[in-house]
Amino acid sequence: MLARSRFFFSLVYMAPPHSLSLLSLGDSYTIGESVPERDRWSVQLAGMLRANDLDVGDPDIIARTGWTTDELQAAIHNADNTKKYDYVSMLIGVNNQYREQGTEKYRTECRQLLQTATDFANGQANRVFVLSIPDWGRSPFAEGQDKEKISREIDGFNAVAQEECKKMGIAFVDITPLTRAAEGDASQFADDGLHYAGKQMKQWAGKAMPCFK
Repeated sequence: MLARSRFFFSLVYMAPPHSLSLLSLGDSYTIGESVPERDRWSVQLAGMLRANDLDVGDPDIIARTGWTTDELQAAIHNADNTKKYDYVSMLIGVNNQYREQGTEKYRTECRQLLQTATDFANGQANRVFVLSIPDWGRSPFAEGQDKEKISREIDGFNAVAQEECKKMGIAFVDITPLTRAAEGDASQFADDGLHYAGKQMKQWAGKAMPCFK
């Protein structure tokens, strides 16, 4: 969400192809800023699914630290990725909140991204799922800031995302309580004090598993 930026867009598999494909769209929470690749939540999810006999390959990822909804949409457009996926995840919005862009702008752009995600899933909305925005106000990075205000705003953005998902028949996975429960536990956070450790993101992956049927 701040400082270092990384952009991941990989479409080349080094291993034999798997039966099912996954695309993950988002920001720093999707790329797992400050943690190893293996700890990213959607990489862990794919591994957990394979352990449960569902042959899902590691995800392709379109994400970058600091991206807002409009920046993610622009990057998708510029990437010109015409590939179709069996499943598509999305986790975006924390930077909209951080930059104080407001929920109405977010609603419009979230709706557009949900349609884009559905297009990637070959028009199957039931193959798209959205993770709620983590509450960074409960992270060590937020020490000294108005945590209650941050939490209220995060709740507002998540309410918008959940409403838009419901309209389109897209699953909404509420991971925000998990991130709030991590408050005070340094093992749940990356070294930067803002992003999350693999231990926390493993819980996100567990919450998302029922989206695969």
